[in-house]
Amino acid sequence: MADNQSLSREPLKFAYWVPNVSGGLVTSKIEQRTDWGYEYNKELAVLAERNGFEYALTQVRYTASYGAAYQHESTGFSLALLLATQRLKVIAAIHPGLWHPGVLAKFVASADVLSGGRAAVNVVSGWFKDEFTNLGEPWLEHDERYRRSEEFIRVLRELWTSDSAEFRGDFYRIHDFDIKPKPETGPGRPHPEIFQGGNSTAARKLAGRVSDWYFSNGKDFDGFTEQVEEVRGYAAENGRTVRFGLNGFVIARESEREAKDVLREIVEKADTEAVEGFRGAVQQAGRSTSDKKGMWADSEFQDLVQYNDGFRTGLIGTPEQIADRAIEYKRRGANLLLLGFLHYLEDVEYFGRHVLPVIREKEQELDRSSATPEPIGSLS
Repeated sequence: MADNQSLSREPLKFAYWVPNVSGGLVTSKIEQRTDWGYEYNKELAVLAERNGFEYALTQVRYTASYGAAYQHESTGFSLALLLATQRLKVIAAIHPGLWHPGVLAKFVASADVLSGGRAAVNVVSGWFKDEFTNLGEPWLEHDERYRRSEEFIRVLRELWTSDSAEFRGDFYRIHDFDIKPKPETGPGRPHPEIFQGGNSTAARKLAGRVSDWYFSNGKDFDGFTEQVEEVRGYAAENGRTVRFGLNGFVIARESEREAKDVLREIVEKADTEAVEGFRGAVQQAGRSTSDKKGMWADSEFQDLVQYNDGFRTGLIGTPEQIADRAIEYKRRGANLLLLGFLHYLEDVEYFGRHVLPVIREKEQELDRSSATPEPIGSLS
């Protein structure tokens, strides 16, 4: 298993939020030349993999809510995007409690084989109570949802890697179960990658015990560093390493003023009713943790206009300014940036053409500086 130092030397990876949910990636009445339909998303996926994006994350939302009137189901949509692309890895967000891990393991194994080993999952423990209770499913207490997620992930891994899967837990029990075909395997990839997010202590410990990737909501430098250090500590206790993804919303323009004017317009035209409804739902979930460290627990109105705190990451300005922040996040432990945009087709192409080359140049500078030994006597 790769250690943290070797992971930090890997090129920074990029993912984008798939707009499979109507309303775009900001809850605002500003014009968004982004569409939730398949034809638009197929074009976007091909464009994204041509412009340096290695991953796409398909959102999960089951019922109309908070400015998202329409939504495509995440796993089926992910498979469609996998089959429309050649290299893009597509991460399907899923909910334990609404899926049985054995059924999902079978679906993902098939999607992985069909796509040549490019399927992945993001295990979402759940924040939207109504999606469970309105379907007649129980809504568990916060830490219990993460306990269920841990068992869910352990069952997925067992089914993907064992010919006679066994698991006995409080939520799931598997006996002598074999799924074939198994997912594709390769160097450093014994099974489809497992992503997981959350901000609470329960979420961080879960990542340290079982997840391949830990997703952070948008954070400033200090907030992200604190999460990385804590999750790495939990992972070390379990003899593991974890990769880190960070959410961010990109507004890249020729001038800083132009970019900030776009941000100002997004917030000024926010759909206030939808944002407040979302805030009420997610902050109830975030503050239900014993340490009050759940996701969105301290988010302000402006933060929630981009519903995963993407403005907080500060990827707003000129290509040079955005590249500087991206490199600093990499230096602090980010292995991947998960990005949202206002006008996806135009903005993803601009990112690939104008921002990504600057990031790659700065990565080379970072690698050279870290490989240069200190002159003798420089610390005396």
